[in-house]
Amino acid sequence: MAADERRSVAVLGAGLIGIDLADKIQRSKGLDLRLVAGRNRESRGLARAAEMGCATSSGGIASLLKSGPFDVVFDASNADVHADHWAALRETGTTLIDLTPTQLGTVIVPTVNGGQAAACQHINLVSCGGQAAVPILHAVAQHCTPTYIEVVSTAASPSAGRATRLNLDQYIATTQAAIRSFTGTPEVKVMANLSPARPAPAFRVAMTVLAPGLRPGPIGAAVASAAEEVQAFTPGFAVTSVVVTDSRISVAVEVTATGGRVPRYAGNLDLINGAAVLLAEQHAALSR
Repeated sequence: MAADERRSVAVLGAGLIGIDLADKIQRSKGLDLRLVAGRNRESRGLARAAEMGCATSSGGIASLLKSGPFDVVFDASNADVHADHWAALRETGTTLIDLTPTQLGTVIVPTVNGGQAAACQHINLVSCGGQAAVPILHAVAQHCTPTYIEVVSTAASPSAGRATRLNLDQYIATTQAAIRSFTGTPEVKVMANLSPARPAPAFRVAMTVLAPGLRPGPIGAAVASAAEEVQAFTPGFAVTSVVVTDSRISVAVEVTATGGRVPRYAGNLDLINGAAVLLAEQHAALSR
């Protein structure tokens, strides 16, 4: 794709998520990264972005508005300020892809309802745990009627930046709401752990589903198919265990990062950023 045909994009936030996202965008044939905006002139993230050859600014949303408009803006900042970012960008016509765990915008999980994204100006990607769990749980729910779902996410402590730690309550609430919506399950419990173990463990998500009258064959096939679809944009996504009894399903997935600027254990970042770039590229393809 010629440079002038690529979609102009900006990243808001220069933390761990924002810098890996910038790296993925730079490798995209359909996206043109024109700005990485943070709020701290001395931040390591902005320095890394500049080393990568990105235009940078420490002026946050104000600098982004002065430099735009952009076709797509990725918000990789903080859930507490995302509403202000959306208010500032709404009238510009920019498509805003939210990587913070708010409950604003249209919730999109690419392999489940990604076809709806093209019609949305404000897209919410739930959370890294939501992007890992929802494809599996949605597939399972097509073959049973869950009465209870429990999801436990474990990420390596170094893969969680300051904003992620500040937003843990929003992470849990947003992920629970998305699972309820995509599975029709009334009772959902989500837990999140940050592991200080050394060596750092890969991102893991353990899911438990209670439902009557289960059949192992169809459930196992549904889980495998859902995982294969996610692997198309996150190759390190793998189902490590599926156990089905007559009333209980236990599924475990592990996500390792492949390529890019994050270590292999940071599969949580690789997954949500891969989803974000995929949706932006789909917007780019449809706009040609």
